[in-house]
Amino acid sequence: MTKSFTQNDLIRYIYQEMSASESGEFVQALQLNPVLMQEYLDLLGSLEHLDHLFKEPSERVVGQIKRMARSSKGLEKV
Repeated sequence: MTKSFTQNDLIRYIYQEMSASESGEFVQALQLNPVLMQEYLDLLGSLEHLDHLFKEPSERVVGQIKRMARSSKGLEKV
């Protein structure tokens, strides 16, 4: 019986969260199913794109957080 894999399985494979046997089945499914392979490649491309995005907040956001931290607005007195 052929197991169908979901997008969740794609993510689990990429993040190495599958058992060795399940990973083997998944690799075999990738080789036999061009649609699954394309989804896998698309997801890898998306993840690579995410790696290039900014990883730090802008100075404006940091400034707003610091201003809020210095003010007593919204803070509960204990």
